[in-house]
Amino acid sequence: MKKPELLAPAGDWEKLTYALAYGADAVYMGGQSFGLRAYAGNFDPDELARAVVWTHECKKKIYITVNIFAHEADFKELPAYLKHLETLGVDGAIVSDPGIIALAKEVSPRLPLHLSTQANNTNSYSVRFWLKQGVERIVLARELSLEELREMRTKAEGGLEVFIHGAMCMSYSGRCLLSNYLTGRDANRGECTQPCRWGYGLVEEKRPGEVFPIEEDERGTYIFNSHDLCLLPHLPLLKPLNLDSYKIEGRMKSVHYAASTIKVYREAIDTLWEEGEAAFREKLPRWLEEMDKVSHRDYSDGFLFGKPGAKSHNLETSHYVRDYDFVGVSLREEDAQGLSMPSGEVMSWVEQRNNFKRGEVLEVLTPQGDPWSFQVQEMWNTEGEPVEVARHAQQKLRIRTPKKILPYGILRRAKSDKK
Repeated sequence: MKKPELLAPAGDWEKLTYALAYGADAVYMGGQSFGLRAYAGNFDPDELARAVVWTHECKKKIYITVNIFAHEADFKELPAYLKHLETLGVDGAIVSDPGIIALAKEVSPRLPLHLSTQANNTNSYSVRFWLKQGVERIVLARELSLEELREMRTKAEGGLEVFIHGAMCMSYSGRCLLSNYLTGRDANRGECTQPCRWGYGLVEEKRPGEVFPIEEDERGTYIFNSHDLCLLPHLPLLKPLNLDSYKIEGRMKSVHYAASTIKVYREAIDTLWEEGEAAFREKLPRWLEEMDKVSHRDYSDGFLFGKPGAKSHNLETSHYVRDYDFVGVSLREEDAQGLSMPSGEVMSWVEQRNNFKRGEVLEVLTPQGDPWSFQVQEMWNTEGEPVEVARHAQQKLRIRTPKKILPYGILRRAKSDKK
C-alpha cells in the first residue's frame, strides 16, 4: 500500500522553505490573483518562478491555487496566467470554477488540474464526472464520513485528496456568504474576514437594539465557531483507504504552526507505514502533546464518524489555545553572512519573532530529532553589545547555546499561565 503524499501550506517564501525542510512531500500556494487567500503573503510572478525551481530542486511538488469563483472580468487575465503556470512547470493548479477548467484545457493543456474542496465533491458520481473532464485529482469535501470516503475510493479510480488537519469552516466546504454580507469582502474571492468567529446575540424583531445573549457571556455567543480538525489519532483508519494525498490547512498560519504540524504528520505517516500500528500508538501521545504547543482551537475529528454535534463547536469563545509563544527562528549560514561568530564557543544566530529575555527557558524544535530546551544566559546584538531583552521585531541575536541550533530551528517559550 503506497504512502500518501503529505501536502502542506506555503503562504509565503519562509513558510515554503520550512514546509519542505520539515518533511512535506508537496506544497500549495497562491499567486497574487485568483486564489482564496487574498491576505496570505502569496507570491508575485518572480517569487512564483523561484518557488517552482526551489521546490523541484528539493524533489518535491508544488501546486498553485486558482480556486476563486470567477467573474467575467477575471477571464481577461486568466489565459495568460494559466499559460504562465504551465510554462513554469507547476505540478498542478487547484481550481473550482468550471469556466476556469474549460479555459485551462484550451490554453494550457499540459497543466495538471486538481479540483478544489470548494467544488463540494461529496459522492463518487461527482468525482467520476470531474475526472472525465480531465481533472487529475479531486480534493474531497470535508463533510465526509469514514464510510463515505471508503465507498468513494472503491468506486472512483482517480486521485483523491483529503484534509487531515486545520481550521474547519462553518459553511459547506467553505462556500460562505457571511463575510460578503457583513463586510463586503467575498470569501469566494479570497477575502474572508472570518465573521463566523465573532460574538453573536439574539435580537427580537420588535425590540431593535436589545441584544439577548444566547449564553451567559457579555460578548454574546459563538454559534458558528467550529473546532479545528485533527485526524492524527485516526490515521490507522484512513490508511486502508489508499487515498493519494493528506492535506494540512493553514496558509495564513505562522511558520511555527507549519513546522510543528508538518513534522508531526511526517513522523506519524512514516511510522504507521514503515513500522506498523503498534509503533504508531506508542508514539501518538508525544505527537498529540506537540500538536497542543501550536496556536489552535480545540480539536475535533470533524465529520469522520458522522455529523458533528455541539462537542465540535465552541459556543463560549473564539479564542485560540496558545500555551506556547513562538519567539524566534534560527538563522541559516546564508542568512547569517557578515555576522561575526567567535570560534571555540557554541553560539547560535537567531532572529527574534516575539519578546524574550535572559533567564527564560526556551524550547527548540528542529526538522530532525526531539525538541530540547535551554536557558538563555547570554546574548548579543549584531554590534556585539550585550542584550537583556530581545524586544525589537526580527532583531538578529547571537545566543550562547548548549549545542548548535540546526537550520530551520524554531524557538518557543511555554506560557507561565498555561493550564
